[in-house]
Amino acid sequence: MMKNIIIGTAGHIDHGKTTLIKALTGRNTDRWLEEQKRGITIDLGFTYFDLKNGDRVGMIDVPGHERFINNMVAGVVGMDLVMLVIAADEGIMPQTREHMDILGQLGIEKSIIVLNKCDLVDPDWLELMEEEIKEELEGTFLEHAPIVEVSAVTGQGIPQLKEVIEKLTEEEVVEKDIHTIPRLPIDRVFTLSGFGTIVTGTLLAGTISKDDSLQMYPVEKECKIRNIQVHGENVDRCYAGQRVAINLSNVKKSEIQRGCVLAAPNNMKNTTLLDVKLNVLPTSNRVLQNQARLHFFTGTSEILCRAVLLDKEEIAAGESGFVQLRLEEEIALRRGDRFVVRFYSPMETIGGGVVLEPNPKKKKRFDAAAIEELKRKESGSSEDVIELHIKSHGETMITLNELAKLTALSMDEVVEDVNSLHAQGIVKIFPMKKDTYVWHTAHEQEIRHTLLEAIGKYHEKYPYRLGIQKAEIHTTYLKKIKKNVFDMYMEMLLEEGVLRRDQEFLCLPDFAVPKDAVYEKVYHIVQKELRNAKFDFIRFSEISFGQIDKQIVEDLLQLFMGEEIVVKIAEDIYTLKDIIDEAKEVIQNRLQENPLITIAEVRDLLGTSRKSAKPILEYMDSIKVTKKNGTESERVAYI
Repeated sequence: MMKNIIIGTAGHIDHGKTTLIKALTGRNTDRWLEEQKRGITIDLGFTYFDLKNGDRVGMIDVPGHERFINNMVAGVVGMDLVMLVIAADEGIMPQTREHMDILGQLGIEKSIIVLNKCDLVDPDWLELMEEEIKEELEGTFLEHAPIVEVSAVTGQGIPQLKEVIEKLTEEEVVEKDIHTIPRLPIDRVFTLSGFGTIVTGTLLAGTISKDDSLQMYPVEKECKIRNIQVHGENVDRCYAGQRVAINLSNVKKSEIQRGCVLAAPNNMKNTTLLDVKLNVLPTSNRVLQNQARLHFFTGTSEILCRAVLLDKEEIAAGESGFVQLRLEEEIALRRGDRFVVRFYSPMETIGGGVVLEPNPKKKKRFDAAAIEELKRKESGSSEDVIELHIKSHGETMITLNELAKLTALSMDEVVEDVNSLHAQGIVKIFPMKKDTYVWHTAHEQEIRHTLLEAIGKYHEKYPYRLGIQKAEIHTTYLKKIKKNVFDMYMEMLLEEGVLRRDQEFLCLPDFAVPKDAVYEKVYHIVQKELRNAKFDFIRFSEISFGQIDKQIVEDLLQLFMGEEIVVKIAEDIYTLKDIIDEAKEVIQNRLQENPLITIAEVRDLLGTSRKSAKPILEYMDSIKVTKKNGTESERVAYI
């Protein structure tokens, strides 16, 4: 499968980012008329191109204008690689530095320096400019980034830039996890006549399929996925690393805004508090004081907040501290998410960091226990070790006892960490009598997708069957999971409405056997032939169903038996339920007169042959109306 890579551009206004993307992709990303008129990128522009190796590169044109920093942060969501565009005739500008700071705080590590407008300067100037850039970037995450000289206008250096992109993405970009919980931060929302609400964003993790039911946070509205587009084409499924447009039902445009997140139901929790590790930039001219009012940017959200410094009186340039951010609006985040903060006034980037706890309780300043807990969360902690162990037991699940042995932690510590992972939606737990089994949500989601796909295909292949037998699902897809744990997992899927049970069969929630022309024809033939035969049974294999496939007839026969329309009397001998009920009533009445009955008497009572009377009595034995009394041809009442 091809790798989906997201590359963003960053750099000073008018250094040629949009023109560079057009040179790489052949498409313009300035969508709004105002952008084209003013010649600047206000909102996020998106397009793509394919590399020689088949990987697809989604391009995000991040605004360079100072006023549109919030769009820039939104654009960095899900980025694998950034191209810092610097005009050769101007060099690094103040805003270029701010972009570099923001990218560093948001955890971007892979980068290419694109020296644009090289056609406007002579070779000596170019050499000088490269030296200056290298000096400027020393000590930043861009220190070892390759520098590529191009002219977006003339096309000079564009093929070489594509080669550098291919090399970097092949060797250094880690493929995103498509088998985990889906998460899509929304960066645009609009309506289209005849379609309704449409959202766009970069899918950070997991997979989203058509007809999935997901939840919109923080509005907590469940939405159904009606349609998915990737780069303008309709698809049934989209994967982490893709730029997507999704048509949603059950939610209005007015309920959603940039900053909302589409994810699995009950998987995230809204909060107005965040515990974070906050780094103030070494270049910052300001000192962060307690209770400072800040603009908080993360994913596609921008929210005002107050910073409560937990372990310091103030955080100066180049320093870090534990901070509780008290937000003015609700947000839904995950541990490990990156953010940027800017001063409220004047708007100036001062730093950023990482979310340590997305759903904390209110903390007091200088509380030793609270600070210790945050240090543990920052250091990676036993929770991360336990998560890795759980993830490596995807086929079998793992028990709390096994985790305690593997990690040499006490059972109390293991339980605390597993409960924390469960609260974050990272693992699923299955408590049994002797032990509790734990499963990583990434594996559970993968199996869930596999099951839904397999059952969907099964319905297509066998439309007249109720579904797949539960036992077959166990042996085919989850054979390494113990039966009682498997049963609990199936119950979970049934409770969530992911699957539906019909007798011993599992099917998709909205599946129903089609009562079509084929069904009707087989039904009428069965009714007619079995009613005509009555107690003089005919072999089912001798009934003619014309051109209808034998397998379909067999499937419908099983269905009629499940619906108690037809009853199996003996091998290849079937009758209608009401006919055998009539025989049962006649035999029971006879047994009230005389507790002994013979095959010959059954034959005479029902006006049939001995050949049919024998299987009728054997059937009566099976339903506990009669039982043998030692001789082959006689029966007594069961009671």
